Parts: sequence; C-alpha cells; structure tokens
Amino acid sequence: MTSATAHAFNPPQLEAANLLNLVIVDDERAVRDVCREVARSLGFNTMVAESAEHTYRLLDSQAVDVVLLDLKLPGAGGIEALHKIKQRRPDAEVVVVTGYATVQSAVQAMKNGAYDYVTKPFTIDELKLLLERVAAHLKLKTENRMLREKIKSKLGFGSIVGRAPEMEKLYRMIAKAALSNHPVLILGESGTGKEMVARSIHFSGPYRDKPFIPVDCGSLVPTLIESELFGYVKGAFTGAVQAKEGLLAMAEGGTVFLDEIGELPVDLQAKLLRAIQEKEIRQVGSTKRTNINVRILAATNRDLETAVAQGTFRRDLYFRLNVLNLRIPALRERRQDIPVLAGYFLERMGRDFERERTLSDDAMKALLAYDWPGNVRELENCLQRACAMNSGPEVQVLDLPNAIHGVNIHAASEGEGSSKIVPISEMEKKTILNTITQLNGDKLLAARLLGIGKTTLYRKLKEYGSPA
Repeated sequence: MTSATAHAFNPPQLEAANLLNLVIVDDERAVRDVCREVARSLGFNTMVAESAEHTYRLLDSQAVDVVLLDLKLPGAGGIEALHKIKQRRPDAEVVVVTGYATVQSAVQAMKNGAYDYVTKPFTIDELKLLLERVAAHLKLKTENRMLREKIKSKLGFGSIVGRAPEMEKLYRMIAKAALSNHPVLILGESGTGKEMVARSIHFSGPYRDKPFIPVDCGSLVPTLIESELFGYVKGAFTGAVQAKEGLLAMAEGGTVFLDEIGELPVDLQAKLLRAIQEKEIRQVGSTKRTNINVRILAATNRDLETAVAQGTFRRDLYFRLNVLNLRIPALRERRQDIPVLAGYFLERMGRDFERERTLSDDAMKALLAYDWPGNVRELENCLQRACAMNSGPEVQVLDLPNAIHGVNIHAASEGEGSSKIVPISEMEKKTILNTITQLNGDKLLAARLLGIGKTTLYRKLKEYGSPA
C-alpha cells in the first residue's frame, strides 16, 4: 500500500458519508491507521478492529454501515467472517481487501454479498474512490427507502395514518422536531399513538440509524425505574450479581422515549432532570459519573400543568421537557379519518387472514357515530374482533362490539323522529330479524352473536310470525 502521501491527503468531506459508521478490519496497524485517516477525511465515523471476533463485538454493540474487511485474518476465513458480518448487519456494505494472489477469493466474496473489493497494495486515491462510491451507494439506498415509505404513507406521515387538518399540522411539527435535538413533550389521550409519533420523530431525523429505546414509566415498578434508567454496578443491591448498563447509556447517540412521564416518582424526576441538564448519569451503587449523548422524547396523557400545581411533577423538569410541544388530536376530533383508518386496518388484517374485508354502510355509520374513548387503538381492536367474528367478506354492524353498534341503533331511532318512542320489544324484534338477514339466514350464528340461546331465538321468531 502506498502511504507516503497519507498525511498530506485532506479532501473535502462527502455529504453522503456524513453520519456513516465504518469499521476497518485488518491485523496490520499501519494499514488500519492509513485507512482510518482517509475515511475520516471523507466524513466517515470510523472504528477499527484487528480480528474477526473484535469485529463481531463491535457489530453487536454499534450501528455499522460499512465494513472494510481484510480477507486474510488470523484465525478466521474471510468468507466465513463475511457471512457472520452479513448475519449481524444485513444492511451493511462489506468491502473486502485482498492481495494480488487472492483476487479469486474476492470475487467469491462478492458473490456472497460483498459490495466491492480492493487489492493490496492500493493507493490512497484508489481507496478514496472506493469509499466515495460506497457512500454514494448507501445514500441512494436511503433515498430509495424513504421514497418507498413516502409512497406507502400517502395516507399520512410515515406509519401514521390520517389526512385531517389537525393531522397535517401535526406532521409539520414532527418534521420540524425531527431536525433538532431538543427534548419534545408529546401530549395525547391513551391510544392516540404517542409512541408512533416519537418513532416518526426519531426515524425521520439524522439519528435514525442510532438506537430508539422506549421506556414505559407507568409499567415499571417504582423501585426498579432508577436502576433501569441509570444502570447499576455489581453488588449495588441484593441480586445485583453483575453490572448492568442503563437504558440512557444503551441509547448513546440515539433517542430515549419516556412514555407516561407523568407517572415518574418525584425523587427520580430530580435525577432525570440532572441527567438531561448535565448530560451525565451515575449508576446505582457507583460514585463515578458517565457522560451520555441521548435525545429525550417524553409523552403523557396527563395534564402536567395541573400536576405541577399539585406538586406531583417538578416545574423545572416540565419546562426542560416542554421545549417542543406536540399534541395528538383524539379520534373523535378527526372523524373524517375514521374511514381512512378503518380501510388501512382492514387491508392489513386481510393480509393476515388471507381474505379481503370491507365494511357495510351500517357498520361504517356506527364507527362514525361512536366517540372512541380508546382512540385509534380501540378502533384497531374493534376491527380485529369484527374480522375474527365474521366469516364473510363484509363486516356487518352486528359484528362490532355492543357499545358501538348500540350507538348506531340509537342514531337510527333518532333519525325516525326524536319524539317517537320505540318500545324495547320492537327494537329487539328489529335487531333479531336484521341480524338473521345480514347473516343470510344463519340462525345459529345469529343466536351466538346476539348472546341468546337458540331455543330463545326460535321462540322469538315464532312470536314474530317469522319462519323458524
């Protein structure tokens, strides 16, 4: 390899290489050093490994985009190492390095998934051109992936579905939040999709290749939250037989999403505030402080201003988290999105059940009339239940939970005239006969869905003068 000009080589950084992580795997230190200098000058974040095992450890703990792999490593075959690298990081591109005498093995490596190869001795210009090419290739892959996601998400933003004006406003806020590294407070009722919004912020931003770690503050035992967030050292408490890294440290360079932040105990709120302000943490049982570089996204369905006034949430932590504020509208506030969401869920469930599903007009009216206290999550669960109960291609109103199709019946009776009182026996008759009609005369299934015995159903039909 020609390295005499290595220290003089200082080209401008490539935009495509920025934020790409490169691992240089070679047992020769001189080769590693020169490759690292060239890669850094192009804008790569670089790591080095002198063996295959060292490489595997890096791949298991770090996000890696490119691996520069010497095919001749001590104690490991090059093709075997390539297979294990691709198993751990299928999306990473592997560039193999080989001698003149083993070009055939490099070609074999490319047939097994390597992106390209370079032969020793190589010049700095050759290495530079190769790294430029792989950086441009990865940029194109990312752009294509984002384009496919954009096409798939024409109903909304990323994996969020909805085109109501309130949602369009939310999408603009997500796009702005994704480009910053400030804390974000996501507000919304249970079931509105707060974690989905947090994921959209993370995966739409420059840190999308870094970890995203969600933490449900409401489900963790209060005595365990501190050790989960900050980690602990061996012997810190009974049962701590070995040290454990905390979630804040595990998310290094990425995002921690603190769901239901309002449930965090007040004493831990103070420790979290210090971690955010000072960008450092101290493990339970340790006196040593460790620097961290993570972005904090938090969400709650509580009124934090009221919690601050009541003394159950720290005012300073509230202001620290509330740098950016996103409110997700409740489903009842964007009813025009219900048909879009229902269609999206039914299409996805149709793939799961291998059967296309649609909604009857009455079923759609029932969905639109209901207030959805559980929001989008309740709508999804409702349609899952309906698909499980219905064996036909069309979901009927009586396939829906009683609370939902009951709203539709009430709305229908009001449509006949709000002053008209309908006897319960008449409503019962209509419900039974309509159910049998919608089920194409299947009386046993009608009885099961209505929650009555078949004998009772036949008796009722006899009273109505309908054929049993």
